[in-house]
Amino acid sequence: MARYVPERMDDFIFENDLICGRIYGEALEGNPTSPGIDVWVKIPGALVADKRYKDELENGKTYHKNWGDGKDCYKVAVSLGAGASAPFIADTLRMPATNYRSWEILEQTPDKVVFVLHYPEWKAAGATISLDKKITVTAGTYFCRVDDTYTFTGPETITVAAGIFRHPEQNTIEKEFSESDRYAIWEHASDQSVEPEEGMLGVAVVVPDAVSTSIIENGKHGICTKSIQSGQTFTYWFGSCWTGGDIKTAEEWFRLVRGL
Repeated sequence: MARYVPERMDDFIFENDLICGRIYGEALEGNPTSPGIDVWVKIPGALVADKRYKDELENGKTYHKNWGDGKDCYKVAVSLGAGASAPFIADTLRMPATNYRSWEILEQTPDKVVFVLHYPEWKAAGATISLDKKITVTAGTYFCRVDDTYTFTGPETITVAAGIFRHPEQNTIEKEFSESDRYAIWEHASDQSVEPEEGMLGVAVVVPDAVSTSIIENGKHGICTKSIQSGQTFTYWFGSCWTGGDIKTAEEWFRLVRGL
């Protein structure tokens, strides 16, 4: 499933039987303005997002607490979160100036949902850039496909990075793994505002034909990068898991990431 959530600050939520996540909308700008992808850990099986929103908004049961099927225990802040992308110009991430401002559902069946989020133009390092982010969520996998179309004026090409927030101030990472086209971590929860950590999280990005993987911003992000022309699609995958589900160790998670 995937849907716009007007009842909760213009969130856009998506999930399958294994993972759940959200992206922030206009009503949340400034608190934060961020393209980052949020992770909601869950027990594999049923869809949980609609129930969590209802319990939060109508029943006073916060989704930051585990009521039996998982919770929101991942901190996004102003970052790429668990697998967003952004232009990477002059060794700096040039994130959109707004959250997504409009959306479309392109396809929705019991096994797959495809949606697009539109980010209006912003200016960065002499370029004017806009983004159409298409995400495909398929049943039975821990990974979502992203087809980001960046349209820009100014330079002939720009470098784009897909990456993961490493939470350096909280020192959450227990293990990490990287190759030239993929980066993955195994970490403790980064948002413990309501209750202590339960289990471990795996997070990863895979960027086919990426030219490099690196740690930037004093450890804030792990990124995979490649250059594109205006209108060219930047395709990659992001994914996550939780030890409350079927994947129990970093080795299992990294093996899954290697095999993607």
